[in-house]
Amino acid sequence: MAAFKSDFMRIVHERGMVHQTSDAARLDELLSTGTRTAYIGFDCTADSLHVGSLLQIMMLRWWQKSGHKPIVLMGGGTTKIGDPSGRDESRQLLTAEQIDANMAGIRRVFDKYVEFGDGPTDARMVDNAEWLDQLLYIPLLRDVGRHFSVNRMLTMDSVRLRLERNQPLTFLEFNYMILQSYDFVELKKRYDCILQMGGSDQWGNIIMGTDLGRRIEGAELFALTTPLITTSSGAKMGKTASGAVWLNAERVSPYDFWQYWRNVEDADVGRFMRLFTELPLPEIARLEKLQGQEINEAKKVLATEITGLAHGAAAAAEAEATARRTFEEGGKAESLPTVNVPRAQLAEGIAAFELFHQAGLAPSRTEARKLIRGGGGRLNDKPIASDTVVIKEDDLGSDGTLKLSAGRKRHVLVRAA
Repeated sequence: MAAFKSDFMRIVHERGMVHQTSDAARLDELLSTGTRTAYIGFDCTADSLHVGSLLQIMMLRWWQKSGHKPIVLMGGGTTKIGDPSGRDESRQLLTAEQIDANMAGIRRVFDKYVEFGDGPTDARMVDNAEWLDQLLYIPLLRDVGRHFSVNRMLTMDSVRLRLERNQPLTFLEFNYMILQSYDFVELKKRYDCILQMGGSDQWGNIIMGTDLGRRIEGAELFALTTPLITTSSGAKMGKTASGAVWLNAERVSPYDFWQYWRNVEDADVGRFMRLFTELPLPEIARLEKLQGQEINEAKKVLATEITGLAHGAAAAAEAEATARRTFEEGGKAESLPTVNVPRAQLAEGIAAFELFHQAGLAPSRTEARKLIRGGGGRLNDKPIASDTVVIKEDDLGSDGTLKLSAGRKRHVLVRAA
């Protein structure tokens, strides 16, 4: 590994966060001689980001902690088109109101990771609709479009893979990389932004932006991408049987978020600590060497550190305490995720598989049946004999709740409402 002068380049390379960089030596030189500005773009396709975006968020956090200014670019404009990267079909087009609501939700995620303000290293959130909505079609074709070779655009993964799979690519989506490149030029002009970061699948699009900046503005721009993160078994990060692991508490509770990280594979503990926490590298080296049951203690550290960043130290501590009471002390733990069910429904009785599905412990009724038939379903810590067992009001405890468990690690309280 090269010896870097700048804190940012040293940190992200030591922690394994970098996949590719354009002219790393020159970028390192610039970062070591003053405060610089970088950005990462996020389209507003949902009202939260999920774990799949966490590495990008950490890149911006380290950028700021290293004394530089991060820009969080919201794709209020590009979301109206849809990024074709890594997709076999077009995204559903959202209304302006949906985009605005999603942008507000994503802002709440970033409030936990970076400091916003007007200072030299304070983060800034920018909406690319500010300039993209003002573009005129003919001037854009003449002034920007002439710098793009269709031959080269067809070689980009976002386009090539769709065509190879005989999946339709709309002309609307084909323009996405042009607008993403134009974003980089605008951010350079407005904020002297010199670096765009993103996932490895964005390399081609980012390089297009550096090239456009050179052609139009004579600007020296840089690209840096992060590796694609999968688990040791090859599974995609941030996906569970219940769906995506979102970063907003309204989508996934701090407890469920903590549990996701507590349950990672043994071989992933050290790597995930380097990528997603700020623990010192010597401490990570010590923890990842633990064997047998001791590795579970390292997983608790991992879960608490990551949950602390996403939801705050208090929520992380409560999630850890809830897990301890639930697993180690056999308690019910009031802070477990709670689902309200009409009391009349419980009075009449609900089939076990139906209640497991309603409680979010299985993505479908079929999966709920499989879970219970396989011995993985428990009611108040006791095995459920059949998926058609009727759960009634009598199963509620004195506190008005009952506890459902899917395996040993996923629990929900059901409360009569």
